[in-house]
Amino acid sequence: MMRRVIPCLLVLALASCATPQPPPPASSATPSAAATTTPAETSVERVAEVPPEALAPVDFPTARAQFVRDTAAKYGIAPAEIEATLAKAQFLDSVVAAMSRPAERVKPWSEYRVGFLTQARIDGGRRFIAEHRDELTRVEQQYGVPAEVIVSIIGVETNYGGFTGRHKVLDALYTLAFRYPRSGNPERAAYEYRREQFFRDELAQLFALGREEQLDIATLTGSYAGAMGLGQFMPSSYREFAVDGNGDGRRDLFTTYPDIFASIANYFRKKGGERGGWVPGGAVVARAQLQDGFAEFNPETWTPDYTLAQLAEKGYRPLEPVAPDATATLVQLDGADGKQYWLGFQNYYAITRYNNSKMYAMAVHQLSQAIAGREIPPA
Repeated sequence: MMRRVIPCLLVLALASCATPQPPPPASSATPSAAATTTPAETSVERVAEVPPEALAPVDFPTARAQFVRDTAAKYGIAPAEIEATLAKAQFLDSVVAAMSRPAERVKPWSEYRVGFLTQARIDGGRRFIAEHRDELTRVEQQYGVPAEVIVSIIGVETNYGGFTGRHKVLDALYTLAFRYPRSGNPERAAYEYRREQFFRDELAQLFALGREEQLDIATLTGSYAGAMGLGQFMPSSYREFAVDGNGDGRRDLFTTYPDIFASIANYFRKKGGERGGWVPGGAVVARAQLQDGFAEFNPETWTPDYTLAQLAEKGYRPLEPVAPDATATLVQLDGADGKQYWLGFQNYYAITRYNNSKMYAMAVHQLSQAIAGREIPPA
């Protein structure tokens, strides 16, 4: 199951990672060679159109009462129990402000990477692996997801558990479920409606999660978007992908490391829809070169749908050995010395299911390589 704090880059990660995303468009064996107009980085909101009548304002008491009825019916929870818990929830202006914050300047890769691939974070990852080597080895053997990748996710998301969020999850989701900020821009109305409905569903799933895992949901803390634990799982991802890694009958993503490691690995293996998730032993990326005379190519999704021959037709060739039957997507990054081009394989796609950002995925990959002591290219 969107990778906040420790610097500002982490603030963005805590709000978005291990978060359910709309399913990607169906893969095609022969993608069109025509240039695309919608880069993958902007395609996360590809969902069904919202009918105009759904955008009509609904007053809070009506929406809240409908939520109680729907949640009770869907998850078999007594309405009185839901009401009693909601009575403890508070609207948080800080959450609205954080969600309303204007988008920051999009940093080039050379600047973005600096916030993640610090020596302190690399050293912290190595210490973390050493401390939990036995548990991580068992999970790697079971799921095929390398220990350094699991640890890199935890490092990027919460600085190895150093900061998992300070907001009460109930308050954060309650706020976004019923007071998701509106810009007043008609062009954003459908998007903002979908976001509010997403958080309303996550709030309902929080009630189901509390029932299933015997959690007091009024006391849980996490990010301002409601993500929880060392891996920052939203309630729906917690319910779908969390694993009881130590066999104690519970799935604890807050303090039980075998559960945390197994759950992140399970997310990597299973999140991805029909395309599938992490492939044990598979490559993540390979450096590529754009031949002179060819226009840059911006794929519509991060799904690795293109054969090497199709990418060659677009002017891209790998600069390192690649399996001849490999399929990939094309990733462009603004490096310190100019454009970088990478082929992103199935395991790169798997990382983007945690967070739909190409730079997030590359940061996780390169941090994992640095933690494992492998050479990483310059920014």
